[in-house]
Amino acid sequence: MQTLDEMRDRCLLTAEQHAEIGAWVSQARTPDAILAMPEALWRTLELASVLMDVDADLRRPPLFAA
Repeated sequence: MQTLDEMRDRCLLTAEQHAEIGAWVSQARTPDAILAMPEALWRTLELASVLMDVDADLRRPPLFAA
């Protein structure tokens, strides 16, 4: 939910979208249930994720301690 809050705070989601996505995720019992989110909400969440560069950590090489 912290990421959703940040998306709303950065104006990447409206208050209504934030509430709808938050409600969907809260009631979903499995990852498959989350993936069954209505397409319009899913696209909105996906776009906000891209704009925030949520996957940036996955593209960086691991840091190893000396």
